[in-house]
Amino acid sequence: MVDARIVDILRRLSLRLEKSGVNWAIAGSLGLAIRGAPVEPHDIDITTNRKGAYEIQRMFLEFVTRGVAFRVGDRIRSHFGALEIDGVKIEIIGDFETKLEDGSWQKPPALASVIEVVQFEGMSIPVLSLEHECDSYTKLGRLERAEQARALLIASRHKDS
Repeated sequence: MVDARIVDILRRLSLRLEKSGVNWAIAGSLGLAIRGAPVEPHDIDITTNRKGAYEIQRMFLEFVTRGVAFRVGDRIRSHFGALEIDGVKIEIIGDFETKLEDGSWQKPPALASVIEVVQFEGMSIPVLSLEHECDSYTKLGRLERAEQARALLIASRHKDS
């Protein structure tokens, strides 16, 4: 179940973003929860491309707690920033890349190719596909989350047949 405060903020974000032309999607635990995974999200992860990350920051400037900038970690890099609305943290992640075993960086896919639209609380919410989430979580070593995405994927395939 998703906390009512997060649902409210997701509605506010969605209303502004759907009119913006920015290519975006919900990722992470919220993306899994709105599909029925037994997770309780505490934040909102918005994935987009580089241009979209800076545009989202501009659109929500009054809520910025960490300005979008290109950041590199041990296993991931992206144009990353953060907002906070009514006590809920929103992470902005643009052109997310993961480091491969050979040390190279896996380029982000074309975002449109990994987005699905899900109906949730009367909203049409773009989310990352379960295949993409499963793959990303596996590459990051977050195997419990990968398994949750895989279980949802299997359940959705059985439901469709």
